[in-house]
Amino acid sequence: MSAPRRSLAVAAARAAAFLGLWLVLLPSFKPGDLAVGVLAAGLATAASLALLPPEGGGVRFGALLAQFPRFLWQSLIAGIDVARRVFAPSMPLATGFIDYRTGLPRGHARNNFATITSLMPGTLPCGDAGDTIEFHCLDTGQPVAEQLAEEERRLAKALGAEHGRE
Repeated sequence: MSAPRRSLAVAAARAAAFLGLWLVLLPSFKPGDLAVGVLAAGLATAASLALLPPEGGGVRFGALLAQFPRFLWQSLIAGIDVARRVFAPSMPLATGFIDYRTGLPRGHARNNFATITSLMPGTLPCGDAGDTIEFHCLDTGQPVAEQLAEEERRLAKALGAEHGRE
């Protein structure tokens, strides 16, 4: 799909979503209320497009849906890992920071990557500069960079994002 057609499709989808939200919240379907809803949806769409312009690529819903079980599993493992460390305070830790070089461009894909990786056991994204994201790790002895690379590869595939790594 060409960029102008994609932008138009994104705008139409957002406008429909905003109008749908208005209709759900609307106490009546009087013509005056509907006119205000159309105006509000138009203004919300314009603000949305200005604040969050459409990006290249697209979401591959099948691949994204396939990520959900992994996301739940990683969340469970992260919770168990933290609980284990809380109840075993003598557990040796090698806390520190690592700088992970990402191939994801700044924007939605990179933000989603940081969000997902915050659920990995013992990692927390805490800085972003240039092409690197800084992570605080509870145990730098773990293969954190390899795990991050795997998560990045999976997310880039699911989002259809431009990915600077080969």
